[in-house]
Amino acid sequence: MALRDILFFSEGITYILKDKQKVRQWIQDTVKSEGFKRVGQLSFILCSDEYLLNINQEYLNHNTYTDIVTFDSSEEDDVIEGDIFISVERVIENANKFDVSQRDELHRVIIHGVLHLCGYHDKKKEEKNLMTEKENEYLLKRPF
Repeated sequence: MALRDILFFSEGITYILKDKQKVRQWIQDTVKSEGFKRVGQLSFILCSDEYLLNINQEYLNHNTYTDIVTFDSSEEDDVIEGDIFISVERVIENANKFDVSQRDELHRVIIHGVLHLCGYHDKKKEEKNLMTEKENEYLLKRPF
């Protein structure tokens, strides 16, 4: 897996993700820890609330704001691939709400999307608890 296959874009906003190479390595390490062989093409699209609301409405028939929408395009069982859309506005609002740094909240949302691609869900209470546990575990493993 080449780290260059983990891509970051911004759509409709100006946002620069810091430490991209370190974030890429952290994502790769997380995926391997979860028993996958590698990351294939993985795109993170950092966007506005409105942009993500449109995605949510068009593809998922949800008329709500959210911080993340994940689309899985994996074709092999041991390789994850997909597109992860993240509302930077929602991340900033949640960081303030939960009294954490914007950087930490963005990293939580990034790893949340990766965990979805690894097969974790968050619809039921037990699933949500496990997802939060895994997020916390991998946030502690960040090498930066």
